[in-house]
Amino acid sequence: MKIKILSIIIISCVYLKINAQDPVFTQYFQVPETINPGFSGFEDATYFGLIHRTQWPSLDLRVDTEYAFFNTWVENVGGLGFSILNQHENNTNYNHLQGNVNYAYHVKLANDWYFRPAIEVGFGTKSFNFRNLVLADQINIGAGTINPVSSDIFAMNANRNITFFDFSAGFVFDKKNTRNDTDLWLGATIKHLNKPNISFVENGNVPLDIFYSIHANYKFPYFDYNDMLFSLNYMQQGEYNRLDIGTAVRLEKLMLGAMAVTNPAKNIMNSHLLTSVNAFIGLELERFRFGFSYDFNTSKIGRTDGVYEISITYLADCLICKNPANVERRK
Repeated sequence: MKIKILSIIIISCVYLKINAQDPVFTQYFQVPETINPGFSGFEDATYFGLIHRTQWPSLDLRVDTEYAFFNTWVENVGGLGFSILNQHENNTNYNHLQGNVNYAYHVKLANDWYFRPAIEVGFGTKSFNFRNLVLADQINIGAGTINPVSSDIFAMNANRNITFFDFSAGFVFDKKNTRNDTDLWLGATIKHLNKPNISFVENGNVPLDIFYSIHANYKFPYFDYNDMLFSLNYMQQGEYNRLDIGTAVRLEKLMLGAMAVTNPAKNIMNSHLLTSVNAFIGLELERFRFGFSYDFNTSKIGRTDGVYEISITYLADCLICKNPANVERRK
């Protein structure tokens, strides 16, 4: 019984720390708007879709995340985007729902380079089922029991629902060389500039840590019409950081890739530098893009059954590389 109580304490602490961090999608290179508002209208087309992510289904900390997005390019205005993020933890019924509106400007630079500064404004809500949270005064270690009622001031003043505004900014430098069909983009983003208060306690103050990301992607052709790309994404939020290094090949309509997820800071004792290896397969059919990824856990957290992710994108217009009108639009 004492072991069970200790497990509850550890799980509660780990869970609360995890949900102070932003969700990160394995397939961010498929839908880069998830990490940077500067990608709004990036393809000079109208496109929308959905990503679903299931994390650690074999643990009590299973988290399901959905991200729905819509992006378009408006002539002489810029890129406009709208997204909805929903994150749900099954055991405690923690839920984070947020809607965001993005705007990205378009500036042509020298030597076929473009600069896309952007802003994002969001409104979010979080809820938590405190009945599943065990507080210190409920635990009787000697008797090995848990009191169902707490007199802790936290439990007495806790709010079940909170709301907040969220502001972010980012930019992207990109270059498309039509002569050798290469693509290069470099970007950075800062999320939660206003550090919204996410405390569930009345009059409490728990500012959400700023999320930083620096990312790059390079695509080049090999053999006939096949492509290869390399991707880097460094992220930091609070004391935690993460570096993703990935590569993928496109074989006509099929795309295969792999990514190494690393933990450079190694904040926790005996933590691993390599935390997971993520495999990806994608398919492009006419105006649809499909993606499926699976993250193989390499740490000692135990059996988690990994992380599943599936995405679908619909492009209302042809891809920029296949549409001469869109190429002329960018000149």
